[in-house]
Amino acid sequence: MISPMKEESETRKKLRQQALDAPKTSGVYLWKDETGTILYVGKAKSLKNRLYSYFSSQRDIKTRILVARASSIEYISTENEYEALLLENTLIKQHSPRYNINLKDGKTYPVIKITAGDFPRIYRTRRLVDDGGRYFGPFPNLPAIDGFLDFIKRNYRIRQCRILRKRRTPCLYYHIGRCSAPCAQYVTKEDYNKQIDEVALLLEGNNESARKRIALMMKEAAGRLEFEKAARLRDGLRALEALGEQNAVVDLDPEARDYIAWAAEGIMVTFAVLRMRSGKLTARDLYRVRSLKDEEEILGEFLLAFYTEAAQVPPHIFVPTESGLDLAEQALKTSLGVQTRISVMDSSQPAMAMALFNAREDAERRLRERGDFPALEELQRLLSLPSLPSRIEGFDIAHIGGRLPVASLITFRDGNPDRKNYRSYRLKTTDGIIDDFASMREVTSRRYTRLLNDNLEMPDLILIDGGIGQVNAVQGVLDSLGLAIPVAGLAKQDEEIYRPGNSKPLKLAKRSDALRLLQRIRDETHRFATSKNQKLRTKENTHLVFEELPGIGPGRSKKILAAFGSLENLSETARLPDGALTISQAAGIPLSSAERMCELLPELLANRNAERTKRAGMTTGERTTTDIASLAQRALDTDNSGEEAADNTETYRTDPAGTRQE
Repeated sequence: MISPMKEESETRKKLRQQALDAPKTSGVYLWKDETGTILYVGKAKSLKNRLYSYFSSQRDIKTRILVARASSIEYISTENEYEALLLENTLIKQHSPRYNINLKDGKTYPVIKITAGDFPRIYRTRRLVDDGGRYFGPFPNLPAIDGFLDFIKRNYRIRQCRILRKRRTPCLYYHIGRCSAPCAQYVTKEDYNKQIDEVALLLEGNNESARKRIALMMKEAAGRLEFEKAARLRDGLRALEALGEQNAVVDLDPEARDYIAWAAEGIMVTFAVLRMRSGKLTARDLYRVRSLKDEEEILGEFLLAFYTEAAQVPPHIFVPTESGLDLAEQALKTSLGVQTRISVMDSSQPAMAMALFNAREDAERRLRERGDFPALEELQRLLSLPSLPSRIEGFDIAHIGGRLPVASLITFRDGNPDRKNYRSYRLKTTDGIIDDFASMREVTSRRYTRLLNDNLEMPDLILIDGGIGQVNAVQGVLDSLGLAIPVAGLAKQDEEIYRPGNSKPLKLAKRSDALRLLQRIRDETHRFATSKNQKLRTKENTHLVFEELPGIGPGRSKKILAAFGSLENLSETARLPDGALTISQAAGIPLSSAERMCELLPELLANRNAERTKRAGMTTGERTTTDIASLAQRALDTDNSGEEAADNTETYRTDPAGTRQE
């Protein structure tokens, strides 16, 4: 029999682990008691950081009471903090949690209204009235609304009076260029509404052309040295961008609808259902199932299992794929006697993106909770491994045309990333040449020579990002070291598995657990190698101007910057009678080197001033063209490396902090 104190300790341990397993994304979290009643709803910029903070020893008495009474933690991931704020507001009003402040006035977020009539007015409001006006929003960021409306007042001559009355002469707003004076009939209805239509276009989100036009106006103003106007346009563009942050948890569409998305990890599938009612997200449900069906076939099966009563089915259902939609609609109509529309929504839309994000996050969480043992067992069987590959180490190489070659080593333990055992290597024997085989030989020989010498744990399997050539190169290194570690390679093009000495690859089924695990490892090695190579390129391309002087490297350059602040100040010091001695002491270099530096400083300063004069004489368009040409050349350099741009993105949300180079 477990004592109450022991049970309380186990519950707290479970809650702490749930907090540690939360993602580092924004979202809303719900504390629940043992009956499933919601005790508290909160929002967080980082769910993991916020939830784990509840278990610090310095929490106040109210927080300790909450943790003591809670039995579980649930959370809903959102795209940004604004969505979390809106969702928190909705859930508090819906559930009235005991430890939340529940506002009874039903306060809503503001919208922007364009009134009806011949000469509409634009303003923000919290009241929605069916009077023919157009409403845009809601927008939780009040400063962004005010900034956007201020930009509209300064750049569009739209009336600001609440009531439009006929006047003989216009008011002050006309004379300062803030109104086109429809009250005095100084503008036609058609010309006035052209401005209104343009503002509406911005608010509807179809604003790419408007953004370009505003950016062009800003550059033209800067070119004419009208810096105040340029700054105002810049602020307007920022306000437009801030205002344009869409959210998926509140909108103005009153139609009830569900957004359904799913993510599969082998036979494990997680469905995420977002329920929108009266323009608000009222629930997010996760359903974990097992299915051997292809992803294209699984939707219809889930819909028939999920909707068991006609009252549950909304008028509209959105899904991310079109396979089997007609059949699903007909099945719901036949079994429940309800007519609903099932439509495909692009995954870039906020609501669908949120559903997909939550489904994928839960699928990854399931793997972390149980370990990917089905994949490991299948991998052992298919590759005839002597033991379960609990520890797998993966390698990949990244370089730019042979320059700055980097090798990545990542470790998976029980089918999940073991990030504390990630390593990166600066390759020495292949710097300046393209030889992936030699690169693989170098990194694996360095890695396993060290493990052998230090008597450290060896992996159960080595995975190489490459084909038979790379696999044989690594096998040769292991043979020379006398190590019997199984090696496999996964080739990108056809996702084929190669073993040493066998040019005939093994090809697994698309839904194979083993293949999915190998792909995860391969993608992570590629991401890690590419990120390290990019950091080296950034470091190489970023240097202080003092490094152009002989004998001055990054360290001494920083000392000079700290001592003198600028190239001009350094040149002024060099012209002093004891300037060379001062520079020698500040930079920590011999006096002879400092004297040589003083001789070269005038030429370096003259070249820099000439470059500045050249750029100052360019038009805004010429400077932009030059910058674009520079960026294009950098992009071309990247393309020539053989790396695809899409591979530079992170496959998993990882924090590279804590990794180290060997």
